[in-house]
Amino acid sequence: MPAVFTPQTPARVSASSLQVSPPALPAFEVAYERRGQGEPMLLLHGIGHHWQAWEPVLSVLAGSYDVIAVDLPGFGSSPGLPDGLSCGTDDIVPLLAHTCAALGVERPHVVGNSLGGLLALEMGLHGHARSVTAFSPGGFYTTPERLYAFSVLRGMRAGARALPDPLLGLMARSAAGRTVLTSTIYARPGRRSADSVVAETRALRQGSGFEPVLAEGRRPSSRFDEDIADIPVTIGWGDRDRLLLRRQGIRAKHTIPGARLVRLRGCGHVPMNDDPAAVARVVTDTARAVGPGLSEGP
Repeated sequence: MPAVFTPQTPARVSASSLQVSPPALPAFEVAYERRGQGEPMLLLHGIGHHWQAWEPVLSVLAGSYDVIAVDLPGFGSSPGLPDGLSCGTDDIVPLLAHTCAALGVERPHVVGNSLGGLLALEMGLHGHARSVTAFSPGGFYTTPERLYAFSVLRGMRAGARALPDPLLGLMARSAAGRTVLTSTIYARPGRRSADSVVAETRALRQGSGFEPVLAEGRRPSSRFDEDIADIPVTIGWGDRDRLLLRRQGIRAKHTIPGARLVRLRGCGHVPMNDDPAAVARVVTDTARAVGPGLSEGP
């Protein structure tokens, strides 16, 4: 499967937003990008990122699927959640299901990275997904590993906030500068376009959901410890992931014995840019593994 992304691809800004009004809950707004036709597929990014993280594979997937990439609440162009709603998975997962319903989608294939990977698994567990592909999902770390990852994330955010825009733009124009800015999450940061690096650094800087999500991540309930036995599940882990170490993938496989565990060679924590062809192939292989009964929904 060929990759359609090159380092010169401009960072797109979604013009689409949706107000979701769940029954008996406050309304909230979600920004999203939607492309393609076919079975629905929902893409979920990680903490501090935005839907554009999926841009390297989005058009390829849209050749076969109705692909919806969302900005999670408090990230990208989506406002934070209103009072009365939390960033914990117990709240976010039903809200994502309500978002799908508002978009006219039932039980999509759900694909996530990092925080989005954990949410994808939770959606699969609670019957909201027809298949799940999770790249370096959260929820399988030990306490020391969580402390390490959260300290790295906070350091990245502090650096993004301290960097003036003129210097950010200057650094993003060189491969060396892009390495300094993004090598924590990409194994091949030089492949990122300058404007993509600027956009994602600003997203990290501005995301109002960052601290609330980290606070929820300190709770024991943030760990994923249940099997998903009734739908296809694939867990992909980059062998150069410097944020969530790849041994966590072994724990994920022990937790979900029927899951397929895929090693992504030469990929970091956010593998979509490091090897878009491999990521797209893993996603489509998982979606195609759904049986005829499941593909029609409940």
